[in-house]
Amino acid sequence: MSKASSIPPIFSVADLLAIAYRIELDAVERYGVLADQMETHNNPELTKVFRDLSKAESIHAAEIREMAGDCDLNGRASALHSIWRKGESPEEVDLGAAHYLMTPWHALQLCLAGEKRALAFFTSIAETAKDGKVKEMAAELVEEEAEHVNLVYRLLRKYPEPTDSWWQDGDPPTAQD
Repeated sequence: MSKASSIPPIFSVADLLAIAYRIELDAVERYGVLADQMETHNNPELTKVFRDLSKAESIHAAEIREMAGDCDLNGRASALHSIWRKGESPEEVDLGAAHYLMTPWHALQLCLAGEKRALAFFTSIAETAKDGKVKEMAAELVEEEAEHVNLVYRLLRKYPEPTDSWWQDGDPPTAQD
């Protein structure tokens, strides 16, 4: 089952906001993990890129939280227990695709894939929702995710595609006796 197609049933705007909130929190967590990994591997440029992306997703989560008012988003998302297993959230970046020598261009490609999956996820909801209010809120989330996709494309213009030898480490780690 693809990440974009694993859509739990959406019966209300509250359900939709709970799912959207969970997606953003998953992205915040994943970008934080990647930032920590890049920091461990002494890749400060990429550490900053992932921390900035985590912050942007945090801001979006806060906006969703505000839209939800008094609704218990975490409780509601947990009640929708079939949302997805760990690692299946549409916007999450695949940790297995990260490499300690990857460049910001690579990182942004991973982010772009996640943003596109989130866009497809919310587009599918907007196109299939039966409830008019859910359809309307999903359309707003589609606009937000489209802005995120465009943001990543703008960021990509700052970083050239690396050469085919980007992964070669001129000073590879060695085992210590």
